[in-house]
Amino acid sequence: MELLDLPGAADALGLTVPELTQLVRDGRLVAVREGGVRKIPAGMIQDGVVVKSLPSVITQLRDAHFADDEIVDWLHREDDSLPGSPIEALRANRGSEVKRRAQVAGY
Repeated sequence: MELLDLPGAADALGLTVPELTQLVRDGRLVAVREGGVRKIPAGMIQDGVVVKSLPSVITQLRDAHFADDEIVDWLHREDDSLPGSPIEALRANRGSEVKRRAQVAGY
């Protein structure tokens, strides 16, 4: 999984770093720490915007008490029933399938 530092992710979205940080605070994106530095998984950004349906999936997983690193792991874990990973399915505009799985992920 490719990780972007905050300036790189902000640039990919056409935002400033403070605007990107606000997206993370608002739960529209998830940041993880690598070597003490917060980074954004590159797969969460597509064509200059946050991947469609990703914010609602993040909310569902947080409601199921997933920590941010667990959310990133869940999104990138292969799921034979999709097929592929949830983030790949979201990027392919198959959000309803991923949302159904996220609803039951914590139960």
